[in-house]
Amino acid sequence: MSDTTTSAGENSAEIPAFPMSKNTAACPFDPAPDLYTQRQEGPLTRVRLWDGSTPWLVTGYNDQRSVLADPRVSANLNTPGFPSTSPPVAAAKTSLFRMDDPEHARLRRMITAPFAIKRVNAMRPAVQKIVDDQIDAMLAGPKPVDLVEAFALPVPSVVISELLGVPYDAHEFFQDNSQIMASRNSTPEQKSGAVRTLIEYLHGLISDKVSNPGDDLLSGLAEPIKTGELTQQEAAGLGILLLAAGHETTANMIALGTLALLQHPDQLALLRESEDPKVVTSAVEELLRYLNIAHDGRLRAATEDFEVAGQIIHAGEGLIMPNEIGNRDPEIFDDPDRLDITRDARRHVAFGFGVHQCLGQSLARVELQIVYSTLYKRIPTLKLATELDQIPFKDDGIIYGVYKLPVTW
Repeated sequence: MSDTTTSAGENSAEIPAFPMSKNTAACPFDPAPDLYTQRQEGPLTRVRLWDGSTPWLVTGYNDQRSVLADPRVSANLNTPGFPSTSPPVAAAKTSLFRMDDPEHARLRRMITAPFAIKRVNAMRPAVQKIVDDQIDAMLAGPKPVDLVEAFALPVPSVVISELLGVPYDAHEFFQDNSQIMASRNSTPEQKSGAVRTLIEYLHGLISDKVSNPGDDLLSGLAEPIKTGELTQQEAAGLGILLLAAGHETTANMIALGTLALLQHPDQLALLRESEDPKVVTSAVEELLRYLNIAHDGRLRAATEDFEVAGQIIHAGEGLIMPNEIGNRDPEIFDDPDRLDITRDARRHVAFGFGVHQCLGQSLARVELQIVYSTLYKRIPTLKLATELDQIPFKDDGIIYGVYKLPVTW
C-alpha cells in the first residue's frame, strides 16, 4: 500500500500534460501514445492540467470501474480537487453529468423512461426510415460527398429531435452551439454564451409544451414542472444535455466507425456480407471499444480517503479515467489494439460505469446497429474520396471524430 502525494508545484514540469495529444497522422484510432507510456509506468500516475494541478491518471480497466462505482468519489465540479481539463464553464455546474446523488438520481429518474430498452427498440422502424431516407438522398445527389454532413450528422439529429420534440429546422443552431461548448479552442465566455443561448431557446420551447404538451420527452417534463418537482431551468438543462449528447457523440461514432472499417476492409467485408444480426451487434460493441469519442475521460474527485491499485487516494485529490486506454487493457481484451468485430467486447467502458453510466446508450446502440447494417449493404462500393492523411480529425475538443469524411462509390 502506497501513501504518496504530489503538490501542484512539486516537479510538475516533469509530469506529463493532460489531455494528451493523439498521433492522428499514424494511428488515428488509437489512444494517445503517452497514455500507453503512463500505463507502463503503473496503474496510477500523475498528470498535469492547465491550472497546474496534478490529479491521478487511472489506466487499468478494473481500476477505472472500481473508481467510477465508488460512492467516495464525486462528479461535481465544486468538489475540492475536481480535475477540470479546461477552465470550467459556470453553466456546466448544473449539468446532470456534474451532479452527485441524490440530486443526480432525482433528475435522471425523470428522463429514464424514454431510453428504456423496450421503448428504444420500438423506435427501430422509425430510425430505419431515417437512415434509408438519408442514404436515398446521398445516392440521388452528386459525388463525392461529405459523409459527415450528408449522413452522420443528420441521422442522429433527426432521431434526437423527434424524441425530444424539438423542431428539426433548429438542428444547425444546436450543432453550432454544441460545437462551441465542446471545443477546447472556445473561451469560457464563448462556452457560457453558447449555453445561455441554448437555455433561452429551450425555455421558450418548454413553456409551449407546458401549455400544449405533445407525445415527446420534453412534454413529459411538463407535469413535474407543474407540480414543482422540476424547475423550468432544470428542464432546459436536461434538454441541452440530451440534445448535445444525443447527436454529437453518435454522429462522430458513425463517421469515425465508417472510416475505421474502410481502413480495415476485411472487417468491413465481414460486416457487409453477414445476414446475422449478432454480427452487427458484435461489430457495434467492438467499434465502441476500439474507438474513442469522449476525449477527456471520466473525471472525479475523492470525498474521502480510499485505496485503489494499492495506492491511497486522499480526499480532495482528483482522478481521471480515460476510457480509451481502459478499453485497450490487455488483461481484459486479447490483442486489444486490433479491430476484431467477432470478439465479445460487451464489457467495454465506452459508456462509462456506475451511476453516471450513459443514459442514452440503448438509443445509441440502436442507431449504430441500423447504420452499420444498412449503409455498407446499400452502398457496397463505398470508399474514401481522399487520402487518410488529408482527413481533418477533431483534435481540439472533448468529442473526437472527423470534421469531414469525403466518400464516393
